[in-house]
Parts: sequence; C-alpha cells; structure tokens
Amino acid sequence: MTHARQHLTRVVAHRGASEDAPEHTLAAYRKAIEDGADALECDVRLTADGHLVCVHDRRVNRTSNGRGAVSALELSDLAALDFGSWKTRDAAGGPRVEEPDWEHRPEDREATSVLTLERLLELVADAGRRVELAIETKHPTRWAGQVEERLLVLLKRFGLDAPVSREDSPVRVMSFSARSLHRVRAASPTMPTVYLMQFVTPRLRDGRLPEGVDIAGPSIRIVRSHPAYIERLKRTGRQVHVWTVNEPADVDLCVGLGVDAIITNRPRAVLDRLGR
Repeated sequence: MTHARQHLTRVVAHRGASEDAPEHTLAAYRKAIEDGADALECDVRLTADGHLVCVHDRRVNRTSNGRGAVSALELSDLAALDFGSWKTRDAAGGPRVEEPDWEHRPEDREATSVLTLERLLELVADAGRRVELAIETKHPTRWAGQVEERLLVLLKRFGLDAPVSREDSPVRVMSFSARSLHRVRAASPTMPTVYLMQFVTPRLRDGRLPEGVDIAGPSIRIVRSHPAYIERLKRTGRQVHVWTVNEPADVDLCVGLGVDAIITNRPRAVLDRLGR
C-alpha cells in the first residue's frame, strides 16, 4: 500500500465502533471518535411521534430489552428501554465467555439509551475535528417520504442540508432505496447520495447508478466476487464506499482496488491496517 493510497481510503464506523460497544449507542459513537474514525455511519427510522432515531432493525427486539416496531413506538417509549445490556450476553442469553472491551454501566443511562439523530449530530459537532456522517434511510416504512423530509429539516438546523458542493459536504445520505435517494436529491441537489447494493442488477453492471446518485455502496461480497465491477465503477469516475469490511484481507482488497471509504465495525483495527 502506498502512503497516498492509504489517505484516499476513509474509515467509516458502522453503527459506531459496534464490535466494541452496543451498536447505535452514544457509547459506540464516542468510541469510534476516540478511535480516530473519519466518519460515523448510522441507520435512521422515524418514531410514531416524528423523531428520527438510530436503530437498524424494524423492531427493537434484538438490540433492546423491549419489543415492538420503531414506527409504532413514541420516543418516550424508546427512551425507557435499555439498548446496551444485550452486548454483555451471548446469543443464548447467558453471560459472554469473553469480557467485552466496553463495560455496561447502568448508571450511565445516556450512553445506552435510544440515540436520536439530533443527539448524534450534537456529538459530531462537538468532536473537535472533522467527523463525517453517513446516514442510511431505512425502507420500506409506514412513513415513506416523511423520513427524508424530517431528515433534511433536522440537517437544516445544523446548517448541513445544503452544502456548497458534494465534495465538501460532511454528511451523505445512503439507502438501498433509489426512491429515497431521489427524494433527497430533489430537495437538496448538493447533498451526496450513496446507493447501497447487496447484488448488482443487470442494468447497473456497466457502472451506471440510479439517477441522482453519486456514490456506489456495494457489499464486500460484491467486491470479493466481482472486483472487475469495482474497477469499472472507478473508471467511470464513481466513488465507491464498501460495507461491511472487518477482515484484514478484505481491507487490503478494498485498498488495492482504490475504494474511497471502508465501512467497518472495527474502525481502530482498520486504521491500524492502513498504518494510520
């Protein structure tokens, strides 16, 4: 790896430093910033009373001590739940054999409470250095276009909704839904957009992306199986952001292909691999 190439590859903390701390919690994002991540990735969903919260699954069952769909719960309902203690247990519900790097502290409620996007934006604003934010809109949802509408309203409060240029924007919006990204582009023409892909459809194999999309977001499985596709994207001048890259060999593969951003659960380990 050349020194120049390393600096072209940004490290994005997937749901925060989610291998070390509970995903989508303040604890995970604080750890990612401490680890030196260039950017933070989060998923956003709209609550029943119109708040954007950072939760991946449609339901809260996996990552909290509660049950139910995010879209059917109000923020006060979610705030009463614990989104951290599951990290200290194994899949069978018993104590983990290995001690996690992150320690669950019930007294630090904010660290493991439901995280609103507003609070995450505040954390980024107070980071003391440039920390980019990659926001994934989750679809389908009962709220449809309201997700993008509320997202842009919130970004406007932080002066982030209308960047001078896509290249300089510290925020980008990602989605598996081309329609979601089209809504964002229509409302904010200079907001960078990332089209996430689990597989490559025939109409996109030549390196094209849906209308209004700037950046390709293929899975690491695509990168492993079809490196020529990544090369094709790069030849067309597209940026490529790959998820979720945790293994050293995959990091090396991405860097060798000129990938622009690596989205990982292990930001510190990837930074170490890049010599940073």
